[in-house]
Amino acid sequence: MILPEGAEPNCRVTATLAARALIREIQSEYGEIMFHQSGGCCDGSSPMCYPKQEFHLGSGDVLLGEVEGAEVWISGPQFSAWKHTQLILDVVPGRGGMFSLDNGREKRFLTRSRVLSEDEQAALGEARGPSGA
Repeated sequence: MILPEGAEPNCRVTATLAARALIREIQSEYGEIMFHQSGGCCDGSSPMCYPKQEFHLGSGDVLLGEVEGAEVWISGPQFSAWKHTQLILDVVPGRGGMFSLDNGREKRFLTRSRVLSEDEQAALGEARGPSGA
């Protein structure tokens, strides 16, 4: 798979140029932000964007990495199902999740994915949780 413009190889999470621009826009308004990718019922599997200090991580959440300085976390059960994939944050027209900072901008974050090669999976190893484990 050819990565979309702005996306980087050899990491668990990356973003397109459009997503990077929207992240910077939201950061200019809110300061430090973070993402949480879950399989939630209300917004499906959309990545939710929150002020960093206002979201409380669960003990099973896993840090995938950072994009534009914003941490990207995933629930433990989602990570177990998706650990063989790279998540790619992108932007599409529409409204963000009700509690997500992209709401009301007429564009929203969307997660795309690609399967990591066996070499990439081995190189990345295990991701860590909020306690550093």
